Amino acid sequence: MKGTGGRKPPLVADRRYGAQDKASRKPAKPAAKPAPASAGARAKTARRKPARRSGNIVVRLVGGLFGAIWRILWGIGWRVGLGIAVVLGLATAHFYTQLPPVESLLDARTRGSVTMLDGEGKVFAWRGETFGGQITVDNVSEHLEHAVVATEDRRFYRHLGISPRGIASAVRINLAEGRGPLEGNGGSTITQQVAKLICLGVPFDPQKWDSEAAYEADCRVSSVWRKLKEVPFSFAMEAKYGKDNILTIYLNRAYLGAGARGFEAAAQRYFGKSAANVSPAEAAMLAGLLKAPSRYAPTANLERSQQRASLIIGLMQDQGYLTTAEADEARAHPAQLSEAAAKQAGGYFADWIMESGPDFLTRDTTEDVVIRTTLDQRLQDAAEEALDSVFSEKLKDGSNAQAAIVVMSADGAVRAMVGGRKTATAGSFNRATQAKRQPGSTFKPFVYAAALELGYPPSSTVMDEPLTIDVPGSGPWSPQNYEKGRYLGQIDLLTALAKSVNTSTVRVQEAVGRDMVRDIAEGFGFAHDLANGPALALGASESTLIEMTGAYAGILNGGTSVRPYGILDLRLKGEDDPLMGQEGGYGERVISETAARQLVYMMTQVIERGTGGRAKLGDRPAAGKTGTTSALRDAWFIGFTADYVAGVWMGYDDNSPMQGVTGGGIPADIWREVMLRVHEGLPIHELPMDRPTEAYGQAPTTPAPDQVPPGYAGGDWQAQSAPMPQNPPRQSGGDVAEQILMDVLGSMFGNRN
Repeated sequence: MKGTGGRKPPLVADRRYGAQDKASRKPAKPAAKPAPASAGARAKTARRKPARRSGNIVVRLVGGLFGAIWRILWGIGWRVGLGIAVVLGLATAHFYTQLPPVESLLDARTRGSVTMLDGEGKVFAWRGETFGGQITVDNVSEHLEHAVVATEDRRFYRHLGISPRGIASAVRINLAEGRGPLEGNGGSTITQQVAKLICLGVPFDPQKWDSEAAYEADCRVSSVWRKLKEVPFSFAMEAKYGKDNILTIYLNRAYLGAGARGFEAAAQRYFGKSAANVSPAEAAMLAGLLKAPSRYAPTANLERSQQRASLIIGLMQDQGYLTTAEADEARAHPAQLSEAAAKQAGGYFADWIMESGPDFLTRDTTEDVVIRTTLDQRLQDAAEEALDSVFSEKLKDGSNAQAAIVVMSADGAVRAMVGGRKTATAGSFNRATQAKRQPGSTFKPFVYAAALELGYPPSSTVMDEPLTIDVPGSGPWSPQNYEKGRYLGQIDLLTALAKSVNTSTVRVQEAVGRDMVRDIAEGFGFAHDLANGPALALGASESTLIEMTGAYAGILNGGTSVRPYGILDLRLKGEDDPLMGQEGGYGERVISETAARQLVYMMTQVIERGTGGRAKLGDRPAAGKTGTTSALRDAWFIGFTADYVAGVWMGYDDNSPMQGVTGGGIPADIWREVMLRVHEGLPIHELPMDRPTEAYGQAPTTPAPDQVPPGYAGGDWQAQSAPMPQNPPRQSGGDVAEQILMDVLGSMFGNRN
């Protein structure tokens, strides 16, 4: 066709339908599935997608605020934590370099201990802080190691020195009980307790602290700063020492009551054995002391200590250290004190020993000292039991009356001492050595000793009748007998002493001279000022029981003074050569042996037919003298057998009068009970005495020729006796008394010729 360039024109169909009809007739195509997007595409889409926001503007503001705070706190927190970690690490490193070797920390006492042995070499008392020797985890009983860990720090082997769980628990308990968070329970681990024991590395400085006790008290003060310091110090110890060495320090330094430092000392003190050999029950009792050593010390209250130990046994069982059978066995057989610890013998005696020795070797010693003493524990038990027996029978319940007892040998060696009864108000005051009281009529033997020394035989007569002496500066003084208004008239010296007649004794004193009586009393050991007036004869001067008993020992041994003593020797622990030996014993002769033997017989009559009848010991010969002071404030009985001398005092600490108690009453009963127990099983020995002639129903004993006093003729005292002066001078001693005495002696010589 023309005009198309040879191509056919396109065919065009006729438009028969509308556009819509056309579309409706067209078949529908299925929807194409979108191609899966890649991970990168999804992330890109997510970034582009705006965050969905709450429509509430308040919520958006609060959320934004908390978010900002959290970002600030996190930023500060991790920086502060890092800083604390750095500081803690540096502090730990510093303490690590400062820690001394373990060996130097096991015994850091600045004071030593005193161990006292009785006459047989057995331990009976300790003073000061005893260190039993170094022990380690390797050689200590495993029961003890387990008991300590179970009681004090059950996670000891799992923590690094501190236990956050334990601290949190302690804070919770303290707050629940109304205390401050750091008051009461501390949640301290064993490592932290060791840190306290060594005072966080601060050594004892005597220039800074008055005493070791003050130093330790300061170390135990709990404060926030000290608690914070404990943390790096504990880490340092864990790093340098390790668990076993830390526990070793703890076992050696812990205080366990009764002056015991360390478990070895405590085991020796309470059980008489090494800490390596303690049983589960004993280990539990020792571990139980850690909480409160003084309260739970078995020497203070054994039952309470056993109850505490039972609790520890339960902890050991719960933590697998004891089987059920072992725990039951330990509860069924609780720990018991050793014989020495159970008796607690010689408490007052031990106090006296500490006072007797030099301070630098006793109370202030820096070394461990061992003292061998004169104590006889059998006699000590006898004295304590006798006192308890008589007081339980004779005294009313609740009575505060006190008593003291001293038992010694004739040379002054003290064998037993009771310084007081156990009452609520007794205290530690030693009434045997520290109480100065008037001895009353127990002084009278020294008046008669003066007369015997001057040659008056016991059969010499003296008047018992009213007497008045003009005392310069005081006026007239009239002694009264115990039975006022009753007088015996002319009596011999034997009767005057046996009946304890006051007027006759004063007459004898004034005849021989007060100065001589005073010299004899001082010679026998009276260390205190003696009265100057005529009341000297009636025991107006003060003395202690141990002095009086020592003076009577001088009468028993034949007239030689003694100085009471209790120390045989003192040496450093582990040394063979003593630093000091016995200080005391026999002194100088005071009266002749003849006078002493005569006086012994006169004193036997005090018991046989005088005021001391309640002190009789059956067939065993005994001599003694009663004593009662004015208003019944003091009551005494002092006497002896051939084997022992014993003195008893009774009264009130406040010096108030007793009701109806005289020396011939309860004190004589106590003396008898003491001596019966003391002499149990001993053979009977005769007293060293000279008996009078047939005039008294017994055969005479003739003394050695050089001991015959004026007026003594072949033992016939009665035949050669002479009356004492009936009108004594009104002043003590002096020329007048001497002249009267010379006149009397002259008449006695005249009778002999």
